[in-house]
Amino acid sequence: MSATAKIIDFLQITHPYDVLPKTKLTELATGFSRKTYAEGEVIYAHGELLEGLYLIKDGTVEITDANGAQMSLLQKSNHFGERGLLRDGMAATTATAASACTVLLLTPEAFKSEVSANPEFARYFNRGQARPKSASGLMTQHVSDLMAHTPVTCAESSTIAECARLMRDAKVSSVAVTEGERLLGLVTVRDMTNKVLAEGRDTALPVSAIMAKDPITLTPGALGTDVIHVMLENHIGHLPIVEGGKLVGMVTQTDITRFFGSSQTQMVFDLSKAESIADMAAVTARLPEFLMQLVGSHLAHDVVTRKITDIADIVTRRLLKMAEENFGPAPVPYLWAACGSQGRREQTGVSDQDNCLIIDNAATDADMAYFRKLARFVCDGLDACGYVYCPGDMMAMADRWCQRLSVWEGYFNKWIAAPDNEAQMLASVMYDLRPIAGEERLFAPLQKTALEAAAKNSIFVAHMISNSLKHTPPLGLLRGFATIKSGEHRNHIDMKANGVVPLVDLGRVYALQGKLFVANTRARIEGAIEAGVISETGGKDLLAAYDMIATARLEHQAEQVRTGQKPDNFLSPSALPAFERSHLRDAFVIVRTMQSSLGSSSARS
Repeated sequence: MSATAKIIDFLQITHPYDVLPKTKLTELATGFSRKTYAEGEVIYAHGELLEGLYLIKDGTVEITDANGAQMSLLQKSNHFGERGLLRDGMAATTATAASACTVLLLTPEAFKSEVSANPEFARYFNRGQARPKSASGLMTQHVSDLMAHTPVTCAESSTIAECARLMRDAKVSSVAVTEGERLLGLVTVRDMTNKVLAEGRDTALPVSAIMAKDPITLTPGALGTDVIHVMLENHIGHLPIVEGGKLVGMVTQTDITRFFGSSQTQMVFDLSKAESIADMAAVTARLPEFLMQLVGSHLAHDVVTRKITDIADIVTRRLLKMAEENFGPAPVPYLWAACGSQGRREQTGVSDQDNCLIIDNAATDADMAYFRKLARFVCDGLDACGYVYCPGDMMAMADRWCQRLSVWEGYFNKWIAAPDNEAQMLASVMYDLRPIAGEERLFAPLQKTALEAAAKNSIFVAHMISNSLKHTPPLGLLRGFATIKSGEHRNHIDMKANGVVPLVDLGRVYALQGKLFVANTRARIEGAIEAGVISETGGKDLLAAYDMIATARLEHQAEQVRTGQKPDNFLSPSALPAFERSHLRDAFVIVRTMQSSLGSSSARS
């Protein structure tokens, strides 16, 4: 077997080459050479010019930073040297053979050429790098992200009357005239008015008699700025979107208006002016469009969920104000707090409500009756606005979660002192508490005391760790996924329960171990790295895994909104491109590795 054939055989079982077409794999293999190093031999030193991208075929390689501190110990199928190659070509680290090893070396030219030509290949080697700043706003939005519905079409032989009925029934202002998937013309409401009603035309005539032939079009890759320019310059309100000669969508002035109507600024303004729960529900009904807009702007997932959660916070505060207007001012100070995803500022397109009321100890029984009424009003209002009732009844309208401060102190003391299964579940959710409205002085001491007591109780910490390992990533055998086996979501993976929840659970444990007061999962992992709770290398890998999993979940939901579906958490791995599917599995492997590490450290202690 030739040297190139041996390299191809190895690349076929190594990511990211394992998903490349055979022709591309063969072409890339010619750019590799084979090198061997003895144990202790320096492969390259910090600051030296790199010979290329290194791929370990066998043996181990130690990577150290400029100060000689070990960053990682790499094994078979691991790469190194890519950071320097993607920057200035100089080594950002030092690589030393920790044992006798053989490496494959890809020339800088071949590596950079593939990175430039293949975005998915480039994304693999950019993992863990600083997240790119994202543009937002209509002007930088892709047309493909503005299209929300499949365009309504009719044949050239359809009558004018049939076309009009199509518009009425579908509630649209235009119909595309097509032959198969090819666009022939466009008919709008204006055509019906100006060319049919005004001229008294026979509605039995074919629609081709009034359609605008060969209308102006754009491609899905065009930007919002192109839409605005074309519409204004040509005095039109409908733009068919064509790709490869096929009609794939339609953008109208209504889509542009909806985009601005779904902007956060507009939604906040409209919520501030809302005079009823129905008015507020009309605003929050735009949240799916808002989610699609944010994801389409390529914002980081934690920025998207923060903006989505901000709307929930505003709705909650507006409902509390309405409640006090209806029932009178609160008789004693209180704090409304959110827990769960709202508490962590991680709400997506699918969020129920999790909240509680902490009331000043001075409250009388009559005062408690007031707060129960207030809590019911707010929780009912949240449900009407799309934040459905919590299936576990973890809401302020439940008497258990509408209590005086002293009762809350007793709750946390009991959960920490006697951490049974229910206590762990409740403590986990309540650990994400975040003040939304009211007197924050009722919260800060409670949080500080509970966190310090929990961190000191080794049994409680052990139970938290055990609880965090109950949700596992959806990993199967042979580089596959463990998908749901039956029912409505067969062959899908749950991107909440088996995707982000394991990371949320890890974040809680790290925050407990590091005595961190932040609630957001990404901030907890970052804080754990800084506090030395987890290694910098492991922490950065976990952040990269979290970013990939959370982003995949949001992109799935945004795509559902774009195609007119209700967003959910169930993703079909087969719907992803091969590279993305492989990366997602790698992310799950990192999560499972960190879970195993946490479980092992707990067992040793």
